[in-house]
Amino acid sequence: MTAPHTDEELPAAPPPTTHPSDLGFGRVVANQVRGRFLTHEGVPTSRKYGIGAQRSSRFYLGALNVGWPAFVAWLIGIVLLMNGCFALAYGALGDGALRGASALGLSDPFLRAFSFSVGIFTTTGTGAIHAVGQTATWLVVFESLIGPLTLVAAAGLVIARLTRPRMRIRFSESAIVAPYEGGRGLMFRMVNIQPGELSDVQVRVSLVVFEESDGKRERNFYPLALERNSVEFFTLHWTVVHPITADSPLHGATPESLLAAQAELLILVNAHEETFSTRVTARASYTWDEIRWDVKWASVFASTTDGTLAIDVDRLDRTERLPEGTTRVPAALENQTPAAVSESTTAVSH
Repeated sequence: MTAPHTDEELPAAPPPTTHPSDLGFGRVVANQVRGRFLTHEGVPTSRKYGIGAQRSSRFYLGALNVGWPAFVAWLIGIVLLMNGCFALAYGALGDGALRGASALGLSDPFLRAFSFSVGIFTTTGTGAIHAVGQTATWLVVFESLIGPLTLVAAAGLVIARLTRPRMRIRFSESAIVAPYEGGRGLMFRMVNIQPGELSDVQVRVSLVVFEESDGKRERNFYPLALERNSVEFFTLHWTVVHPITADSPLHGATPESLLAAQAELLILVNAHEETFSTRVTARASYTWDEIRWDVKWASVFASTTDGTLAIDVDRLDRTERLPEGTTRVPAALENQTPAAVSESTTAVSH
């Protein structure tokens, strides 16, 4: 029979949760703004004025972040538009500005000018078509400078997209409050949807809520303790869990209380990306109305013929309904002190 623990043997109770830093938003500003800090995809909603439009920088970042179909479509569209403008300029100079098109069988004036413009723009040559006159010649010189520079810039964007270290983490559409070890737990799922492998994945989750303090409504920030905040291998999916205990900032939480507090979860993920051997980051956010209750996650695992581990990413958001009030009502575990929880756990183990 195991001897009972003495007071000296019992571990000290963890200190009560204190307000962490404001995560860089500034406490004064954080209490003045309304709405979420990040979109669900992790894009900051904040703005900065007084630094100019920065259109070129925003265009560059947008070109790096947009999907490949949209990027190719925009690239082809811009090139065609520029050549169309030059074709209109050649056409405005009259029929005598371009000669030699009769040998190519091009009777349409715009098509003739457009074909000539594409040859100058891409430096592939114009065949028998040539410019006649001083104005047309200067226009050819100008286009022969603009065209290669545009193509070099486009090639640079393609190379930058191909060589840019990044990770694409797909987060579940919603977070859930589900049963967890006799109590409740706040959970969300995530999976790496890129072929490249990630390792040493670390997650930090912060809770942002409005609270009454000395008669004032203030926005406070709390770090959430996780079941585990890092994994070495991230080959499948990861269900991130925050156990809701007596010392959790979410103890006693209900859908109504999170609505009143305008709660938001801020998530930061960083990992080692093995293809480029560098650290990469991803962000996400869930607001109070993106947290579901009285559900649990459905299985994402799929069966294979060779018995290897496999998941179906299309099942990442699937949940199973639980009886009404299963997690909407605070669990008894949340009202116990950490010492009482430790004693009950010890009694069960013995």
